[in-house]
Amino acid sequence: MRRRDFLTAAATVGAAGLAGLDPARLGAQPPLPRGRLKLSVSRWPFGKFTLDQLCQMCRELGLDAIDLLEPDQWDVPRRYGLVCAMGYATVPNPDARLTEGFNRVENHSWLIPAYQKAIPLAAAAKVPNVICFSGSRKGQSDDEGREVCARGLAPLIPLAERHGVTLCMELLNSKVDHPDYQCDHTAWGVALARKLNSPRFKLLYDIYHMQIMEGDVVRTVRDNIDYIGHFHTGGVPGRHEIDDTQELNYHFVMKAIADAGFKGYVAQEFVPTKDLRKSLAEAVAICTV
Repeated sequence: MRRRDFLTAAATVGAAGLAGLDPARLGAQPPLPRGRLKLSVSRWPFGKFTLDQLCQMCRELGLDAIDLLEPDQWDVPRRYGLVCAMGYATVPNPDARLTEGFNRVENHSWLIPAYQKAIPLAAAAKVPNVICFSGSRKGQSDDEGREVCARGLAPLIPLAERHGVTLCMELLNSKVDHPDYQCDHTAWGVALARKLNSPRFKLLYDIYHMQIMEGDVVRTVRDNIDYIGHFHTGGVPGRHEIDDTQELNYHFVMKAIADAGFKGYVAQEFVPTKDLRKSLAEAVAICTV
């Protein structure tokens, strides 16, 4: 299920499973320590919860952050001792974020100002990363798309470096969920990162998407860890829980990420099939290394 489809569906679902969540019980103590990796969760698969409820649940389960929030939501996690680990830039058509990206010159006229505004806002709100997308190919060659992306991102790099905010381009699969998406292989994204040559441009390595596109996850992560700024999880097949119902050994993958010296965030981005709190708690346990 795609992000925007799930958010629409979630709006019609009742708040079952919210028992036990009480934002008033927020204490002064920090979240529980969870091993060597900082853990987050993407907002959109947990649309049954209000953002405050999700933050409270994350705090209770020992997570550190929430992913994929709009700028007007960035302050909410901070009230719970959390951060927004990956924020959106405000763009004219949010539904077209994944298809209308930096690989088209005509998009630069509105993307560049949007990110010029988002980067200082992210720094002020202590949001370490802002997500960006290549866009769909639409007949464009991969070499041309990479060159155009670099042209659009280059003016933003000095601003990102000055504010200490990292732009992260997400790797997505074009086989199942996002047909024609251009940044669909690690090698393409790494070549773009090398071209931009800045610690403030990295890849959002979505393990679910890259397992579908290329597999060999652990070797790829080890070889390219310097170009990866963030991770998302999700079970294959189906994008559900990351337990033993799917094909990856996520605990082993997390250990490899930690052993590689990764210092960023790993965010759960699976669509739960059972009790939401239980699924998230199990994922936290699996990713604790």
